[in-house]
Amino acid sequence: MAMIVLGLLVLMSVTVLLKTIQVVPQQQVKLIERLGKYHKSAEAGLNVILPFIDSVRATIDLREQITQIEPQSVITRDNVTMEVDAVIYFLLADPVRATYGVQNLAWGIEQLTLASLRNVIGALDLDHTLTSRDTINTQLRAALDGATQQWGVKVVRVELKNITPPEEIRLTMEKQMTAERTRRAVVTTAEGEKASAILRAEGDKQSRIVKAEGDKQSAILSAEGQAQARLRVAEAEGQAITLVAQAIGSMGNPAQYLIAQRYLESLTQIAANSQKLVFLPFEATGVMSALGGMKEMFAAKP
Repeated sequence: MAMIVLGLLVLMSVTVLLKTIQVVPQQQVKLIERLGKYHKSAEAGLNVILPFIDSVRATIDLREQITQIEPQSVITRDNVTMEVDAVIYFLLADPVRATYGVQNLAWGIEQLTLASLRNVIGALDLDHTLTSRDTINTQLRAALDGATQQWGVKVVRVELKNITPPEEIRLTMEKQMTAERTRRAVVTTAEGEKASAILRAEGDKQSRIVKAEGDKQSAILSAEGQAQARLRVAEAEGQAITLVAQAIGSMGNPAQYLIAQRYLESLTQIAANSQKLVFLPFEATGVMSALGGMKEMFAAKP
């Protein structure tokens, strides 16, 4: 009998010891109630409580929580119904309020997310909904963070996973995208041809300008060369006339020499134009004697 009593005492002692000592893992907290009322929070490590008076209400995980929202039907501002799902990342900043402030925390966050999701996407049209994921995520996070603050919950971020429009809308969008790509290709080709035509025209223009400048310079140089040649011929003729005039001046009247020279040139032209007749002027002997005198004069001059 004594052994049974001793065994019961040992069993009761072990039970009391187990109820007295509470070991809390890292990143967790235990809510301790005393006689049904919240008493304290047992932090990570070894904690001592009063057995049969204190009890553990809940063990709260302080790590970041993840809640997935199943695909839900939402309507955009332009009355397009689509399926949207999301993932919510949150922390329990106040375990006491998260336990005593709401009956079902996970269900409450899910319902708040659905309501906020419909409000945010309902204010956007289809195109903005598909292209504004970051904006939608930011607005959802702000709405949820403000609504769950009284529950001791800190919403870290909200990520939209899939936005699925109806099948006919997807087909229309694919056709629109194909048409847009075709239009861009046509515009790019036209712009390339335009740029090529402009470059060819600019090249032809520059070529004509360079050719015109070359022709101009060539004409100027040719005219200058001809002018220089005429000037040299005129100078040579002037020098020859001057020498002849000087030579004749020593003999007599220079006018008679010039008249005789022109007379002989005229006779030469008449003889060249007439193949059967020969004209011999009456005063030819006098002219020939004058020319002979000039020849002797040039020969005698040193």
